[in-house]
Amino acid sequence: MSIDVVRGTTVKPASSGELARLLTGAPDLSGQLFIGYPILGTSTGSYPIDALLVSEDGGVVIFDLVEGTDAGGYRERQDDSFNKLEAKLKVYPQLNDRRQLRVPIETISFAPGVPTLPQNGEGYRITNGQTIVDAVRQLQGNRLEHDLYRSTLSAIESISTIRQGRARRVIEQPDSLGARLKRLEDSIATLDHQQSTAVIETVEGVQRIRGLAGSGKTIVLALKAAYLHAQHPDWRIVVTFNTQSLKGFFRRLIHNFFLEMTGEEPDWDRIRVIHGWGAPGGPDRDGLYFEFCRTHNLQYFDFRTAARMFGRIGTLGRISEVALNQAHEPKELYDAVLVDEAQDFTPPFLRLCLSLLKDPKRLVYAYDELQSLSGESLPSPETMFGGVIAGGMQIWGDDPESEGPRRDIILQRCYRNSRPVLVTAHALGFGVYRTPTEQSETGLIQMFDNPMLWTDVGYHVASGELEEGREVVLRRTEDTSPTFLEEHSKIEELIQFHRFESEEDQARWLAMSIFNNLREEELRHDDIVVINPDPRSTRGKVGVVRRALQEMGIHSHLAGVDTRADTFYRQDAASITLTGIYRVKGNEAGMVYVINAQDCNLPTMNLASIRNQLFTAITRSKSWIRVLGVGSHMDSLIEEFQRLKEANFVLRFHYPTSEQRENLRIVHRDMGGADQATGQGRQPEIQMLLQDWEAGNIEAEDAMSRLRELMD
Repeated sequence: MSIDVVRGTTVKPASSGELARLLTGAPDLSGQLFIGYPILGTSTGSYPIDALLVSEDGGVVIFDLVEGTDAGGYRERQDDSFNKLEAKLKVYPQLNDRRQLRVPIETISFAPGVPTLPQNGEGYRITNGQTIVDAVRQLQGNRLEHDLYRSTLSAIESISTIRQGRARRVIEQPDSLGARLKRLEDSIATLDHQQSTAVIETVEGVQRIRGLAGSGKTIVLALKAAYLHAQHPDWRIVVTFNTQSLKGFFRRLIHNFFLEMTGEEPDWDRIRVIHGWGAPGGPDRDGLYFEFCRTHNLQYFDFRTAARMFGRIGTLGRISEVALNQAHEPKELYDAVLVDEAQDFTPPFLRLCLSLLKDPKRLVYAYDELQSLSGESLPSPETMFGGVIAGGMQIWGDDPESEGPRRDIILQRCYRNSRPVLVTAHALGFGVYRTPTEQSETGLIQMFDNPMLWTDVGYHVASGELEEGREVVLRRTEDTSPTFLEEHSKIEELIQFHRFESEEDQARWLAMSIFNNLREEELRHDDIVVINPDPRSTRGKVGVVRRALQEMGIHSHLAGVDTRADTFYRQDAASITLTGIYRVKGNEAGMVYVINAQDCNLPTMNLASIRNQLFTAITRSKSWIRVLGVGSHMDSLIEEFQRLKEANFVLRFHYPTSEQRENLRIVHRDMGGADQATGQGRQPEIQMLLQDWEAGNIEAEDAMSRLRELMD
C-alpha cells in the first residue's frame, strides 16, 4: 500500500509539500494524491482544488490547504470545494444511484502553520502536522468498489470523453469486432500514475517524456497543454509536431479536455497548435520555424530551397541552426512550448524552441525511444541544452532525492498495442527471427547501442543477460502490456499475414475483408486504416485498392491528397482512410491493413529503413492487424512471424557487440558495391524525391521524412 503523488501547479507550496510528505510516510494509506488538481469549471471561471486524495479505502478527500498562520474562513472554503466537486461528479451517470451520488466526499483543512487550531465540529475538520494522518485514517470506512474507484478517477481526471471514438457506436452483436473495440475503449478509462504525472507535473526548465508507440505520449501532451492553459490563462503556449495530420487530433483533444475540465472554450489566441516547419500563406500554414524567421526578419528556407542549398543535410535541423546563428538576440514569445514526435526533429530545432521561451524556459518534449529503430536516440538534454543557460538558471538535472515535479518521465505501459502485436513489430523491425545471411550471421538488421533501452520501455529480462555478446530473452509483462488488450480475441484473429500472387488479388481480398468489417462486424469507417509503407509509391499503388473498394460500394480517401494536409479521417463522409507511412504516424485505428509489405523485405533496399516502415505501420493498430504482401519476399517475412509465434512472442537473440552493431549499420543502412565507397548511392533517390515533390506526387512532409532516413 502507498500513496502516489502527482504534483501540479500550486500557490501553496509549503502546505502541499508537507501534506504529501506526511501522507506518503503513512504505510497503511493508499491512493492517488493530486496537488493543484483538479480544476473545476464554475459560473465565475475555473476553480482549482488545493489537493485531492482518491482511494479505494477512503473515497474522495478534499484538502483545503492553509498557507501561513491564519485559517480564517476554512468552513466556507470546505463548503465551496465540496459543492463544486459534487456538482462535477453528479453529471456522470455511472457515479449516481438515482438522485444520490455513490461516491463519498469528505473535506479536511490542513493548517501546519497555525499555532492554535479551532475545535472540530459539525462535520468540519481542521488538522495540523500531528493530526492529519489520523484524520485521514478515520475515513477509511468510505470504501469504493474497484470499478467505481476507476470511474471516479476518470471523472476527476476529466478524460471520460477523451478516449472515446469520434462518433457513438451502434452495437447489436455482443461479440462483434465493433463490440469488442467499444469494450476496449471503455476499459482505458483512466490515466495510469505515470501518465497523470506527465500531464500535471510541470517543471521550471526542460521536461522530457519518453515512451514507446501506444504509451499515450500524444494524449498526455495534449492534456498537459490544456491543463497549463486552464491553470495559466494568461500564458502563451504552443504545441508543435512533425506530422501534419496530428493538428486536428491535437485541437480536438485540447478542446474536449479543456471544456470538460473548465466548462469553457480554449482561447486559441493563447494556445496555438502549429507544425514544426510551417510556410507563408496564413494561420493554417504557420509553423514554429517559419514564425522564428518572420519574427527575427530572417531568410526563410522552404523545403525545395533547403534541399537544394544544403544537399543531403538540408533538414529542418540544419536550417534551424542557420536561423539560430543569425538571430543574435532571440525574442522570447512563449511561456511554454510542447513538442510531440521529438524523435523526428533534431537538437538544433529543439534549441530553437528553447530560444523562443521566456524564463524559466518551460520546454516539454515527448518522443519514442524505439520509433526510429535507428540504434540511436536523441542526445541527452545535457548535450542538447547544457545544464544552465544565461543568468545561471538550471534547466535540466534533478536531485535524485527531490520530491518535486519530475523532469524525466518514462511511460512504460502500452495502451494501444497488445503484447503480441507490439512484440511482432519489434521482432520484424530488428530482424530478431530473420534467417542468417552471409552479411549477418545472426540475421539481425539493427540493434540499440544502449541495451537498457529495452527495460526502459517495458521489456523484462526473462532469462540470460542484457549485455553485449550474451544471449537474452526479453518478455513483456502484464504490467507494461495489460492482458485485456489481447484477451478479447484469439492470436489468429489479432494478427494475420497473407501472401498473394498479384496486387489485384491483394486488393480484392482487402476490399472483401473491409466489406465484412463494415457490414458484419460493426466496425465504423474510421475504425479502419489501410497503410502502404513506401511513401513514394503510395499514390500509385492505392489506385487498385480504391477501385476494388469502389466496386464493393465503399468510399475511400487518400489522407493529405484528397483531404487537407492536417486531415486524416474524414468527418463529413463515411470513408476508409488510405495513407502512406509518414502521414499515419501519431494516428491509430482498431483495424489496420498493411498492404505491399513485401516492399519492407527487399534486399536491394535500405533494409533498416524499410523495416522501420513496417514497424511503424504495425504499431498503429489498437486491436487487429492484417499484413498483406505479394510474391516470394512476403514468404520470408511470414516465416519470421511464424518463428516468433512459435516462441510465444518473446524476443530471443544474442546481443551484438559494438563491432557487430557497427557492421549491421554498414550492411543494412548503406547501399552496396561502389556506392558505399563513393557515398553517392543515395543521390539519385534524393533527386527523385525532389522531382516527385515538385510534380505533386509526394507531400513535402513525406519527402522530408524520407530524406532524414537517407541521411542517417
